[in-house]
Amino acid sequence: MKHRIIVLGAGYTGAVAAGRLAKRLRAEDVAITLVNAEPDFVERVRLHQLAAGQDLAPRPFDKMFANTGVELRLARVTAVDVGRRTVTVRDADGDDELEYDSLVYALGSSWNPQGVPGTAEHAHEIAGRPGALRLRERLAGLEAGRPVVVVGGGLTGLEAATEIAEARPDLDVALATRGELGDWLSPKGRGHVRRVFADLGITVHEHTAVTGVSAGHVATADGTSVPAAVTVWTTGFAAHPIARATALEVTGTGQIVVDRTMRSVSHPDVYAVGDAALAMGPGDKPLRMSCATGTPTAWQAADAIAARLTGTKVPATPLRYFNQCVSLGRREGLIQYVTADDRAVRTALTGRLAAVYKELVCKGAAWGVANPTLGMPSRRRRVVRERNQAVPAVETSA
Repeated sequence: MKHRIIVLGAGYTGAVAAGRLAKRLRAEDVAITLVNAEPDFVERVRLHQLAAGQDLAPRPFDKMFANTGVELRLARVTAVDVGRRTVTVRDADGDDELEYDSLVYALGSSWNPQGVPGTAEHAHEIAGRPGALRLRERLAGLEAGRPVVVVGGGLTGLEAATEIAEARPDLDVALATRGELGDWLSPKGRGHVRRVFADLGITVHEHTAVTGVSAGHVATADGTSVPAAVTVWTTGFAAHPIARATALEVTGTGQIVVDRTMRSVSHPDVYAVGDAALAMGPGDKPLRMSCATGTPTAWQAADAIAARLTGTKVPATPLRYFNQCVSLGRREGLIQYVTADDRAVRTALTGRLAAVYKELVCKGAAWGVANPTLGMPSRRRRVVRERNQAVPAVETSA
């Protein structure tokens, strides 16, 4: 019998993990199934562009994984039973149950309303394609002069506000943030963000906590009412809820607790990658939810599974940060260089060159997903049959 590997979710991390496993292991030994609800890859890092009216190139999975040995199952995951090693999925034909020997959990995250009243009913989000398309439609029908408020001053908030303001200079775009604009950046980075916001005419509400959202305004902690024909909510991400409903050890936020090889600390036949995992980086600090750290976790998990199945040494993928890449519209950008544990240093790249740099990073990430089996050693290793198709409970790693 083949060792059955199921990968749940085909975002950046799931798609990369499935492709890397296919490259590392022989098709005669393993059956790799990639479960995803949509037939094509979603470039999450470009969803602010989609919302602002730009069209993104389609990237169908059937072409990406053609002749790789990866079977694509178009279905929505509804449950995971880690005791029975089964996954329940639902498609147009109803429910089905899939059995696995090794599971890669890559269901990722969605937007986080933070429990703020009115957010779920009245705010828009760009953490997924359906939300970005709804916002796109709403913005397209918005008449000139109407106010748009982006809530959240992180990377997604900066990108959303600048993209919308550049695409629709006739709108009154504002951003509300709890701290100062770009307060985690270097002085050079902060200064550049402020200049771009000023050039685009974006109003900034600093030290502003939004406490409520309605159809026509947002309410703040100091009692101010800020007009908002459209509210865009970008205050962070929430882990997919399915893991919390399993027997897996998870954090209070629903992320799966893993070791340095992305292996569940409670169930060694389960690996979690990307936003779904609580992975530790330099200084034993949790890695933030991002594409920048998600892809290396996918590499680590795939290589660890392949090594354990073939009886070879488990490699260690560095999980660290190098820079934060921020698009500020199509013509401006910011590359903020950081320490390994994600603290800003003085060096930053700004302007048009930074925008080109960010575009290359986005294209590179998409290329890595679209070509999951290229750029790696071609030798595929045979699964060690003595392991009886099961991942051992205890391993030592490099």
